[in-house]
Amino acid sequence: MRWLIAFLGVAILAGVAAFVMITPVEDSSPTSGSSPLSPSPSTSPSVPVPEATEFTDPCGTFDTAMGAPYAITGYWLVPTADHCTWRRQFAAIHKVGGDTVIRIGWGLQARRIDDDGRILDREGKVDPRYEPCEENGVPCVTAAENDLKAANPGNRVSWTFVYRTDEAFGSQLFRCPEFERKIVTRKTVFYRIVATDDGSDDASCENIRGKGRGYHVILVAGAHEDSLTELLDLGDQFGVKVFPALPLAPRDPAQQTRAAKQGTDTLTTLTRRIMQDYGARFRDRPSLGGFYQPFELQMREMKYTGESDDDHPTLRMYASQHQIVEQEMPGSPVLVSPYLDARKEKSFSATPKQVARGFEALVRTGVGIIAPQDSRGTGKVGLFWPDQREEKADKRLWPVVGEQRNGDAYHGSTRDYYREMSTVRTEMAERGHNVELWANVEAFEPSGEETCAAGYDRGGTDKERLDTAVAQVGRYVSKVVSYMWSDFYTCGSPSLAEEIARDWDRPIAADAVRMRRDIQDGMEIRGYNMPMGSKVTVTWKGQQEPRVVDVAGVNLTDMPPGLPVRMETAWIPFDWSQVPEDTWVKVSVAAADGRAASEPLHVRVRL
Repeated sequence: MRWLIAFLGVAILAGVAAFVMITPVEDSSPTSGSSPLSPSPSTSPSVPVPEATEFTDPCGTFDTAMGAPYAITGYWLVPTADHCTWRRQFAAIHKVGGDTVIRIGWGLQARRIDDDGRILDREGKVDPRYEPCEENGVPCVTAAENDLKAANPGNRVSWTFVYRTDEAFGSQLFRCPEFERKIVTRKTVFYRIVATDDGSDDASCENIRGKGRGYHVILVAGAHEDSLTELLDLGDQFGVKVFPALPLAPRDPAQQTRAAKQGTDTLTTLTRRIMQDYGARFRDRPSLGGFYQPFELQMREMKYTGESDDDHPTLRMYASQHQIVEQEMPGSPVLVSPYLDARKEKSFSATPKQVARGFEALVRTGVGIIAPQDSRGTGKVGLFWPDQREEKADKRLWPVVGEQRNGDAYHGSTRDYYREMSTVRTEMAERGHNVELWANVEAFEPSGEETCAAGYDRGGTDKERLDTAVAQVGRYVSKVVSYMWSDFYTCGSPSLAEEIARDWDRPIAADAVRMRRDIQDGMEIRGYNMPMGSKVTVTWKGQQEPRVVDVAGVNLTDMPPGLPVRMETAWIPFDWSQVPEDTWVKVSVAAADGRAASEPLHVRVRL
């Protein structure tokens, strides 16, 4: 997904039968009801609590109340040069129920230098971003090499790397202050780091003098004011967890989708230095939720053992970087968001089973949270149910897969993939690998008449499609997040954020199981916004007329662990003996005011 914008649990079995979900149902008028049961309090964990209901800063006054707590609770964010925009973004995200912000980062890049030691861009011209970095009249890379050679004539600079950021770092970034330093210019603060080209990062500076070696110079272009400090302050104010991005690995020039093996050691050194600096400054910050691994890969069958030369190179890079995070910031999870590709016509696509095996390999790299992109926004996966395989794909997907039937276009639906990954997640937890499975819902369409990001053809989507995506990932994930707030939730009129604020409490049914209460047969529905007063319409093929039942109880049972924070249950009485075995049943939930869920469930009972 981020290739578009470079800058910018277990299946629950309850009662006597389980259900597999599936399709839309027509609205019907109510015909019957049932006497309500007394609800028990919800046991869902609470969301983070902001420090105050209102605060004022130079950017104005912002309300920290959560006015429209939607099912999606986390968003990717691109901080801008306007710091007041950051505050408005946090306020808007929190207003619609966001308690997590994941920020986009920057990449480490290998660069050539000219004869004077000036850093060149990819076109071979002097890069104006790094040209101002000078020490005693010479470019910073040359100054670094001069210092290394003065310590030992055998020292040499074998390669130069650059890294840009809007952060400011402390002294813990440096291992050897005599050879590493901070260079302040009018617009930019540069940090000069030297790293041995064999990947080692000596505990002292003695080896620089002791023997001649090759070194990589890493020149970091940073800011005068630290963006991460400001984001964490905002996180504390709004009760939001912030996931800053790790440095992005250099890409393999021959295969851009993979991390460059030659740059992994230098990336590890830079990551270690940054994590040491973070540890000194942010270790006890409650708003620091963890770290985001921004190098994107496709979720498919991959190999990673940690011991083999033919391990997937990107997974090797992951493991190296994630180990540093665990060493320097223990307890801080690393979040990774790989993408899915279910298109049958593509040789590189993967089935749900193949994706599950890739999930297992990814867990072994030490990642703490896997939030696969649902890939609906790019059209790589479709939102459909098993009995919709013979139906044509959503028209908005035709630019990607053509006017095909769902089953011809895709190996499976979003739900199929998350179900398989959930099963593996449980198996890995039983082996001691405690990883969380989140869902990353893409908040855009493959194309659109009005695009939301300059230079790209991705179009805006609508809340109805978001609701459908949330229903599809269902009970298989512990949190739903979305790529991305800027600009897909803020473009258009009304914007997607405005749609959510107006319609956040529309029911979303995500799962259902057959469940008796005392001697009465019935159904427990799991989802969002299904209070007393809601009505459930049940239909199936061959039925004479729809069955409409009042919700008879809410949160009557404890929620299974590992489900999203706002998910709840609603129970209805229903006689399953009237439904022919192995028949798909549509379950549509409507609010008391008549607003029906955008995506009804489709369940099937097998006795």
